[in-house]
Amino acid sequence: MPTDVRPNPVWVDLGDRSYPIEIGPGLLDEAGRRCRAVGLGSRLLVVTDEQVGRLYGGVVLKSLKEAGFSVDFATFPAGEAYKSLETAAALYGACLDAGLDRGSAIVALGGGVVGDVAGFVAATYMRGIDLVQLPTTLLSQVDSSVGGKTGVNHPRGKNLIGAFHQPRLVLADVSVLVSLDPREYRSGLAEVVKAGLIRDPDLVELLEKEWLPLLRLDGKLLTRAVRRAVEIKAEVVQADERETGLRAILNFGHTVGHALEAATEYRRFTHGEAISIGMVVEAELSAALGLISPGDVSRIREMLARFGLPVDAQGVPYEKVEEAMRLDKKVKDGRLRFALLDGIGSCRIVSDVSEEAVAAAYRKHGGG
Repeated sequence: MPTDVRPNPVWVDLGDRSYPIEIGPGLLDEAGRRCRAVGLGSRLLVVTDEQVGRLYGGVVLKSLKEAGFSVDFATFPAGEAYKSLETAAALYGACLDAGLDRGSAIVALGGGVVGDVAGFVAATYMRGIDLVQLPTTLLSQVDSSVGGKTGVNHPRGKNLIGAFHQPRLVLADVSVLVSLDPREYRSGLAEVVKAGLIRDPDLVELLEKEWLPLLRLDGKLLTRAVRRAVEIKAEVVQADERETGLRAILNFGHTVGHALEAATEYRRFTHGEAISIGMVVEAELSAALGLISPGDVSRIREMLARFGLPVDAQGVPYEKVEEAMRLDKKVKDGRLRFALLDGIGSCRIVSDVSEEAVAAAYRKHGGG
């Protein structure tokens, strides 16, 4: 991938808690210098999973130590199954072993699971210490590393235990995406598609036109798409940090998607695959309510399928999904709320959607 693509940072403007998101190739090599630039304390704990640690742990440790930081290293097994309170408890022990105090920081090196768990530990250890996000998957670069949501799963639902804790810095090094499993890379594209569908029809058109170069990891196009998706999330987060209103539009596809993950015990679909199916079902629900046309639903299905993402629920019974949706954080006063499209590039929150409408939309796209 080319090394000459380095846009200016995207800023999340939250007053004295504002932070930059750097996007481009080669950023892991510069982690130490950039952490120094934001004024982190001298003692750091790098948290990663075993797989990412083998690939990039040495690069990051070298960079941080060369910048004068005292660095310890903690790993846990890769996979959604380890996004748990048990993993968090082990990491608290690693923080104590490393001698972290209120002036120390955690550096999360990895995908969404690492970022969420390490961020949750940073939010709660000694009532909160600094956090740096070094996302290594496309999905984490455009979504989970930005916005301050941290947390772990409960056996009965995804992300039910967590806290808002904004990072001091995010470094999205797009050059590491070449090491991703193709399935994992395609999963990340689902969140890029979502960003366009809720906020930017021009991004949707770019994805439709340039889908093949993006699948081939064209560096300039990828950096452009990642940057725009991050800009969209930053705009929404700084307008509504705690998800009391506008930020809920980021949940398009996630009410059904998260329920699919829980209903299949986080084993059948990657997060992005579940969100892809969720976007199709929730687009169908949008059409059933007269917010978009059936042609828009077909357009969305076609775009996701072109990226190699699943577009139907593959026989997962609606009853299991409905049970999981009832435990979702987006339920309010017992009523399901959905982020639904009211155009390509526009989204609104719809409360109290009928159970019958949800079931019909789900079953139309392969749900049992």
